[in-house]
Amino acid sequence: MKNSQPKLSLGPVLYYWPRDTLLDFYEQMAETAIDIFYLGETVCSKRKTLRTEDWLALAERLVAAGKEVVLSSLALLEAESELKTLRKLCDNGHFMVEANDMAAVQLLEGTPFVIGHSINLYNTRALALMATLGLRRWVLPVELSRETLADLQTELPANVETEVFVYGRLPLAYSARCFTARAHNLPKDDCQYRCLDYPDGLTLSSQEDKPFLTLNGIQTQSAKTHNLLPEITNMKSMGIDVLRISPQSKHTEKVIDVFHRCLTNQETVIEGQARLKPVLLIGACDGYWYGGKGMDSIKPDK
Repeated sequence: MKNSQPKLSLGPVLYYWPRDTLLDFYEQMAETAIDIFYLGETVCSKRKTLRTEDWLALAERLVAAGKEVVLSSLALLEAESELKTLRKLCDNGHFMVEANDMAAVQLLEGTPFVIGHSINLYNTRALALMATLGLRRWVLPVELSRETLADLQTELPANVETEVFVYGRLPLAYSARCFTARAHNLPKDDCQYRCLDYPDGLTLSSQEDKPFLTLNGIQTQSAKTHNLLPEITNMKSMGIDVLRISPQSKHTEKVIDVFHRCLTNQETVIEGQARLKPVLLIGACDGYWYGGKGMDSIKPDK
């Protein structure tokens, strides 16, 4: 039977942060109400602040602190060296892996695994197939609506959990090209690690000077922050198992506290929204969830 109370997860850090910043961040996050940590580099293999051995050591420390840990894989593989790292990750023998690419699914077949939002699971037949391979949890693709999710929940395979991306800049697309390097007139192979200059990504504005997208190396994100805090009650009734918060460089612990307090009825959604507003990057959006444009902020009256 599904848990009536969803767990909170912290997705992998999507940005390029210095080693000490990352380690300090996770030390702080270990003290929060997060139940599940996703660890690893999912965007660019050149970001080697922490290597596989470091991620594994960090995972052990978080488990000792009473947390569940999942290791996350790259969403776009382009070289044999990246495939070698993926094999090592999938063969770690201890931690479940979040597959963000079908190559990882192939390597993980026969063992329990998670499928991330970058793999397009759009119907119950696809979910059923993945369940035969070892799927234990899937993350709803961020572009799908609550109506679609409700339909999928009705025929969800047994023993498969559902996770929803509820807070953070939306991961929209990946490319073989590095947009951050191009913004500085640098080739991808000599990017000079410019992503380090943008701990929350590089905002791209429209010709009308309105924030439109966020450039994060080879990843394109929304400029606004996806925020589904008002949908907590509905997600409980839908049987959602895990709510994912995506890290930002500042105030992540406050975001976690708001979601935790609203989940446990220590705070109303209206109070939580008021506390979130000052820490949102640029502004909020939720359009995809309601079947509209992703950049829109809809939040229908409850």
